[in-house]
Amino acid sequence: MKYFFIAYAIIAALFIGLMPARGSKSPNAPFRLFPDMDEQDKLKAQKPDDFFADGQGGRLPVHGTQALGFNPEGSKEIGGIPEMEFGGGTGYYATGGIDGYYANGMPEELGLTDENVGAFLRRGEEAFNINCSICHGKSADGQGITGQFGVPGIANLTDDTKKQTVYPDGRMFEVITNGKGQMGSYKHNVPLRDRWAIIAYVRTLQYARKAPYEGAVKAAYDKGIAEQQAKAGK
Repeated sequence: MKYFFIAYAIIAALFIGLMPARGSKSPNAPFRLFPDMDEQDKLKAQKPDDFFADGQGGRLPVHGTQALGFNPEGSKEIGGIPEMEFGGGTGYYATGGIDGYYANGMPEELGLTDENVGAFLRRGEEAFNINCSICHGKSADGQGITGQFGVPGIANLTDDTKKQTVYPDGRMFEVITNGKGQMGSYKHNVPLRDRWAIIAYVRTLQYARKAPYEGAVKAAYDKGIAEQQAKAGK
């Protein structure tokens, strides 16, 4: 053991001896034990870059590039990503609250009708699968892939503690927007309209888990099976 400490002391002395004194100047780049991503293969704004033939680092967007949050030509249909609206408002649509209290129901700003609610729910399913299912699972039961890697405390959004009468839509909106516990904020990732679409889709999943098989569920199941068999030519 004593030889280990002797060797350790010699190595430490050599390391300290090779280090320049504080305040000394040298034309050589400093030795960095941990580079901390100081040098990266990236373009810096308004800087020249030898990678391109013209030597200019600033490039025009690729043809067809679409600004984040916008539809082509500024359209605002329910089924697509709406105008840039990630926050900044004060009403129920932007906060999930009315007079300081969480509220229930879809905001009037969504303009939902019998004709477009189906597209709205499909949008909610798409946004949920992209942003939420990795943790909460595609059926919102908290059995996403991250839980298999030891991430604790993932909420089961289909149990009774998350039903609408106990856990209002506005509260769910608040959690999506600002995060809670280990869940980070999604206000910079998910537009306002998509947050409400996610909530509507989660409510649909909750209803589907509680709905009795006999009746509408069985009818929809039988219809789906019949359509699959028809496509298969049976």
